[in-house]
Amino acid sequence: MNTIKILGIALILAGGVALAYGGFTYTRDTPEVKLGPIELSVKKTETVNIPVWAGAGAIVVGVILLFVRE
Repeated sequence: MNTIKILGIALILAGGVALAYGGFTYTRDTPEVKLGPIELSVKKTETVNIPVWAGAGAIVVGVILLFVRE
């Protein structure tokens, strides 16, 4: 299998995951106050949304790469 076919399969899988989940969340610690040895921090949860067109576009490009002849 050559790299173009592997890239095509990876794009199809990534596009399918993007369409299934629609985004992902992550937690970030941010230091707020430092008073001597005491440090207060806040955990922020942020969400990154993946547009539907990006997932569908990745699938389309992946399928095109699978059928490209070298």
